[in-house]
Amino acid sequence: MLIVACGPKERSLNVTATAFNSTRAQTDHRPNEAACGDRLNAGDKVVAISRDLEEVGITCDTEIRIAGLDGTYKVVDRMAARRKNHIDIYMGRDVKAAREWGKQDVVITWKEEKDEKP
Repeated sequence: MLIVACGPKERSLNVTATAFNSTRAQTDHRPNEAACGDRLNAGDKVVAISRDLEEVGITCDTEIRIAGLDGTYKVVDRMAARRKNHIDIYMGRDVKAAREWGKQDVVITWKEEKDEKP
């Protein structure tokens, strides 16, 4: 995992990105409820992250930018522990869009909450 400093408080990281939907087949018996306590609604710009990304400061409510996509995405969910260096982009109930997205390597950026001390 390579983290690149992009400025005093901005970080960048290459990750694998897939997509998920609010369906019981892809989640559990509560397909509209995220691990961070948020309710998922179609059109929300949110992601789930692999748990290892928490070690680099990406946690619930962190805003990230995904190269190639407009706007920012809020972290609202955590993925299964087996995933590493991975984000899952929420695509509401649009299973076709999620399948078309597939699996891609992307660069994400985020701002650190605190300045690191040398």
